[in-house]
Amino acid sequence: MPLRSEPTARQLRLAVELRRLRDAAGLSAREAAKRLAVSPPHISQIESGFTGVSEHRLRRLASNYSCSDQELIEALVVMATDRTRGWWEEYRQLLPAPFLDLAELEHHAAFLREVQFLFVPGPLQTEDYARAVFSYRVPEPLVSELELRVRHRMHRKAALVGTPYKAIIHEAALRIMVGDRAAARAQLAYLLDLSGADHVTVRVIPFALEGFAGAASAMTYAGGAVPKLDTVVREGPHGIAFVDSEAQLGVFRTLFHRLEAVSLDPEHSRDFIHKLAKEL
Repeated sequence: MPLRSEPTARQLRLAVELRRLRDAAGLSAREAAKRLAVSPPHISQIESGFTGVSEHRLRRLASNYSCSDQELIEALVVMATDRTRGWWEEYRQLLPAPFLDLAELEHHAAFLREVQFLFVPGPLQTEDYARAVFSYRVPEPLVSELELRVRHRMHRKAALVGTPYKAIIHEAALRIMVGDRAAARAQLAYLLDLSGADHVTVRVIPFALEGFAGAASAMTYAGGAVPKLDTVVREGPHGIAFVDSEAQLGVFRTLFHRLEAVSLDPEHSRDFIHKLAKEL
């Protein structure tokens, strides 16, 4: 297989999982290469995501590594052999790679969970709200770039229809008027409308909640084909980070359940959002 110039986050995740299996087996890259009858650099290229791996070779690697987790192996085979060119490919070379990586992650997710404190989650944003968010970037984007980002966000939203989605949103995110008053009112109305969908659950954390110190727990949690392949996405001032170690995933699962436990239930959350909308 030809070398890739820029592996996607999904390709890198497959590479990481294969390296973890080798490490768990206690084999060096040289030993793994010898068992597979390839050169050591070839193993390094597979484990860095710069070259793909066939189903046959992946199953041989799993056997060489004494991996008995058949569900994981089958999930890795799907990752290795999937040739899907999703809708996000039309944005390649037009938007930064993390935009495409996030869309691909969401496309393959078994479920999505999101926690936000300052903004309405991307998949729940109206077009005007998203435009206001992107307009605030420094340096200010060109109109063409701004519209690309908005169109990509709207495409993400449309592509997620049917994917089980849970969002926990702090009251602060609902009160901050990212755009003007009309846009804020429309955003809350849209949020109410979406929260009635069978696959969407929206819960609110109100300001009035006492003893709450979880405001640093913003995340997007994407469920993989098996729990070991779950991914957490965290956005910060310097970009997007994809978190996939089992220990860290366990921490974020616990955090989400804690936040879910203290948030308003879906019915009371809808009442809360409706009240906020009436105040605008």
